[in-house]
Amino acid sequence: MRMLRSAYVIARRDFAATVLSKTFIFFLLGPLFPILLGGVFGGIGARVATQTAQPVVAVIGSDADFVRYSIARNGLAEAVGDAQVVKLIYVPPVQHYGPATPEHILKEPRTSVRAVLYGSFEEPRLAGKIGREDPVARQMRVIVRNAQSPKRDGPTLQMVRTSAPSGNLVRDRALTAQIGQMILFFLTILLSGMLLSQLIEEKSNKIIEVIAAAAPIDALFLGKLFAMLAASVIGIVVWVGAGALLIEYVKQGGVATLPPPAVGWPAFLALGIAYFAMNYLLLGAVFLTIGAQAATVREVQTLSMPVTFLQVLFFGFASTAIGTPNSTGGLAAAIFPLSSPMTMLARAAELDELWPHAVALGWQALWVAVILHLGARMFRRTVLKSGPRVRWWRRAKA
Repeated sequence: MRMLRSAYVIARRDFAATVLSKTFIFFLLGPLFPILLGGVFGGIGARVATQTAQPVVAVIGSDADFVRYSIARNGLAEAVGDAQVVKLIYVPPVQHYGPATPEHILKEPRTSVRAVLYGSFEEPRLAGKIGREDPVARQMRVIVRNAQSPKRDGPTLQMVRTSAPSGNLVRDRALTAQIGQMILFFLTILLSGMLLSQLIEEKSNKIIEVIAAAAPIDALFLGKLFAMLAASVIGIVVWVGAGALLIEYVKQGGVATLPPPAVGWPAFLALGIAYFAMNYLLLGAVFLTIGAQAATVREVQTLSMPVTFLQVLFFGFASTAIGTPNSTGGLAAAIFPLSSPMTMLARAAELDELWPHAVALGWQALWVAVILHLGARMFRRTVLKSGPRVRWWRRAKA
């Protein structure tokens, strides 16, 4: 009880110092800036890619021929997407310099024409530096064939939505598992890195000895870990709420159109919260232990890169279980404590069994306690020990 009371006092102090500060507002607005930048640069990149990737074919002929080619082209674009089909531009047969020729149009730098369709409507020709099996040539053959032999509109295809699972259910659940793992990994890597520098302030101000004399070291670690978890949960609630509103506004049908997990959305969301907490506590306990050994901010900055690679390694190990949760690799990723939360969240999306999650949560909580206890012992022996530090090889020799 003394350790729990001490941990509560430390957690309350750190939580208030973090959440009630003005900088916490910028922490909540932090993910907004990369999203805005990604949207701006993504739109620019998509426009440039569309302009450079979508081939342009010039059509030399009459207005009536170009209209028929355009109708055939639009029918193909309706089936496969406008960006995937060649773009047609009209070139009058007579220009200011004389009759329009394929050679002159292909050399024109302002239009960036890939090929030129010319000749009579019954026997057209395609000129350009392309082969017979080039995608532009294959699309133009389809467009010309459909323009020469237009089909009458048949009966409209009626869609009937059923509640029975489709053949893509396994793929949809695997997609949900992958998205869940990505979100869990992103949130953890975004938030857990702050634990590396949690003890720098106390150590630099020389008040760590006072805290260590008043409270157990285990309580110090436990309080700081749960304080940052509570602050992170506040940020996640704000971000998830804003993301859900954005999906409802942008995506037709809202969140309900996302692929449903095997255990259902209510259980999956509850397990997602529980596994985020466990993933944060596990990795946070490890990072708090690593950061406790650093004496300066420079050492913490040096440790940031290997810690990030360590998180990526755990994420890669957990992602091997997607699609095959009962395989040897999937079970190993579920048992290994530092990859277990992400693996089990993916398992909840693919399999409807609930009892393995109760076992997994208990297993992960056990390892949180073990890592915190080992980290507190290491901190007590290496940092709080008076006198100069003794290297491990000299200690082993002694």
